[in-house]
Amino acid sequence: MALTVLDSRTRTAISEYLVRLPGWTLEDYLERAPENAFWEFARGEVIVHSPVRAEHQELVYFLTWILGGFCERRKCGRIYNGPAAVQVLPDVVREPDIFVVRPEDRGRVKGVPVRVRPMLVVEVVSPSTRSLDLVEKAHDYALAGIPEYWAVDRERRAFHAFTLEGGRYRETVLRQGRFVSTVLPGFWLRVERLWQDPLPSEWETLERILASAGRTGAAP
Repeated sequence: MALTVLDSRTRTAISEYLVRLPGWTLEDYLERAPENAFWEFARGEVIVHSPVRAEHQELVYFLTWILGGFCERRKCGRIYNGPAAVQVLPDVVREPDIFVVRPEDRGRVKGVPVRVRPMLVVEVVSPSTRSLDLVEKAHDYALAGIPEYWAVDRERRAFHAFTLEGGRYRETVLRQGRFVSTVLPGFWLRVERLWQDPLPSEWETLERILASAGRTGAAP
């Protein structure tokens, strides 16, 4: 299914957009949504995302690389990327930029949609998705019982960490300093390094994390 979004005045394609198409069922979505684009389903609406910027993909790659390397070394999870579709609620299917499942759940990650509750979800925020990522998705991921959610807004240099407490998220916003994960023991980040251009070396970053993982009081 092809979709072109045009400006109503100039009739030229809009570079960044978020389109909501009402009147869909989950069955429609699973049958008609393209595999090579980000389309999500939430409560009778299909949400169509515009193609992402190269800067967005650079950050997704960086985080995927260090999370994947850490989880592989520590045997604490498995990393997946969107547009893999995850059914987080009976009437909500999201396509996270990154999600992590527990090792024991890896064998259940099959088909479309994936019906496994991730232990961690990561979204890289774009201007067109800021409200979606910080409000709607945070609401859905909390309802789904996902223990930790990161929304990384590089444009505004804000790392939003959502931690599940009593069925609700506690949000912490960091612009610099050390973030420590609650679901990946030993994993930490210096969030200001996510704002660097170019981004730091993935390998050197992972080595630094692994070197201090598990050492009480170790400085990053």
